[in-house]
Amino acid sequence: MTDDLHITRLSGSALEGVIADLAQLRIRVFRDYPYLYDGDADYEAKYLATYARARGGVVVLVRDGGRIVGASTALPLTEETDEVRAPFITAGYDPARVFYLGESVLLPEYRGRGIGVRFFDEREAHARGLAADPASGFGPFDWLTFCAVERAADHPRRPPGYQPLDRFWAHRGYTRQPALRTEFSWRELGETEESPKPMVFWLKAV
Repeated sequence: MTDDLHITRLSGSALEGVIADLAQLRIRVFRDYPYLYDGDADYEAKYLATYARARGGVVVLVRDGGRIVGASTALPLTEETDEVRAPFITAGYDPARVFYLGESVLLPEYRGRGIGVRFFDEREAHARGLAADPASGFGPFDWLTFCAVERAADHPRRPPGYQPLDRFWAHRGYTRQPALRTEFSWRELGETEESPKPMVFWLKAV
C-alpha cells in the first residue's frame, strides 16, 4: 500500500456520512464478473443503512486521500437477514456463535497491494473485540463465515484469464461448505428484473 491509503473502521451513526459514496463504489465493483450487478443507488443506500443500524456491525474503509476506494462489511450473523441465517439454522449451527463477513469491494487499480488481506484482518479483529467485550452482548463466536456467488466455469461473461479467489480464501483458513447454501436476488446485466443467484458459504473455526 502507498502512504496515501488510509484504512479505518466505522460503525453505527459514523457510517451515515459515507453511505452515498459506498453505494456508488459497490455499484461500480459489483458490475464486473462474477456478480454482473446492474446496480441501483437507492437500493444500495437502503442496504448500507442497515449496517448503520445493526448492532455489532462494521465497515472497513480504504481511502486514497479523501476518496473512498474500497470497503468491506461484517456483522454478527444474528443481525443478518433470514436468507443468510437460515442455512446455518437448518444445519444445526447456533447463529449467535457465528460472525458473518459481508462483501468486500475494491477498485481494480488498488488490487494486488495487500488490501484484501487487511480486510480480513480488520473484520476478524472486530469479531474478537466484540467477543471480548461483555458490554457488546455478542460472542463468543465459534465460526467466521462469508458467502460467494457460484458461476459455471463456462459462463459466457467470464473474462479470459479470470482467477477466482478460492485459493486466497483457503490460505486465510476458510473452507468451502457445499452443504451451506442460499440464494440472493439481484438484477444482472441484461436482465429486466431480479433473479435468484446461488451462493455458497465458506467457514473458518475461531
